[in-house]
Amino acid sequence: MTTSPVLTFHDGNTIPQLGYGVWQVEDDVAEKVVVQAFEAGFRHIDTAKIYGNEAGVGRAIERSGLTPEDIFVTTKLWNSDQGYESTLKAFEDSLESLGLDSLDLYLIHWEQPKQDKYVDTWKALIELQKRGRVKSIGVSNFTTEGLQRLIDETGVVPVINQIELHPFFNQAELRAFNNSLGVLTQAWSPLGQGGELLEHPVITAIAEKHEASPAQVVIAWHLALGNVVIPKSVTESRIQENYAALDVTLDPEDIQAINTLDRTAEGGGRIGPDPAVSDFA
Repeated sequence: MTTSPVLTFHDGNTIPQLGYGVWQVEDDVAEKVVVQAFEAGFRHIDTAKIYGNEAGVGRAIERSGLTPEDIFVTTKLWNSDQGYESTLKAFEDSLESLGLDSLDLYLIHWEQPKQDKYVDTWKALIELQKRGRVKSIGVSNFTTEGLQRLIDETGVVPVINQIELHPFFNQAELRAFNNSLGVLTQAWSPLGQGGELLEHPVITAIAEKHEASPAQVVIAWHLALGNVVIPKSVTESRIQENYAALDVTLDPEDIQAINTLDRTAEGGGRIGPDPAVSDFA
């Protein structure tokens, strides 16, 4: 079985580049599909407190027969738990739900600039790492300004920034900024939403050329760019198909053609909230 490439964080730890995401997956379903993901070959699982399925992920890990050392698990702190002491408590709650003694990666889920607690929250993540409770710490949905402020005020650089990223919204500037800091970029919603991207003639033509599925082409594009990528599906055949994207190698002209699909210059492409102004609990 092909194994995922691993990327190295600036703290020396590593992460499988291809992972499995469980956003909008109910807890009882998460247990089943995460087991299927393990059977397909995935060893990197991405969840979050707000998803409400950490316990299901934990049950899947227990059922899998794999050891914690075999699996990379990420979860995220929700907005309502931001703040130093509340972060420490929320982390322990997540670990208990997952049934784990420690965590591979813990992320601040959203910057929440109006809430303005993310620096104190980051200090709590730094403390958790010092205590050995979590191996690596990072952020999700952070702007360049938010990232720079964390570094300026604490001296600690996140290992990763998980952001909305797909060919219609390829985040070239933020990816470059992340890279300049030694921060890996991780893509959520990597296949877009609603099927439009996977039906685009550029994607379908490249898929036909490589005898691959459109989803495999988009995942291969992410991998070629160096993104950590976490496609989600609750259909076993598609879980297997997504993992098999590791066997698809795009040509440079394929990558360039997909790059041209970006809609940022037109003021479009984004699916989710804008982290610069998002304010929700």
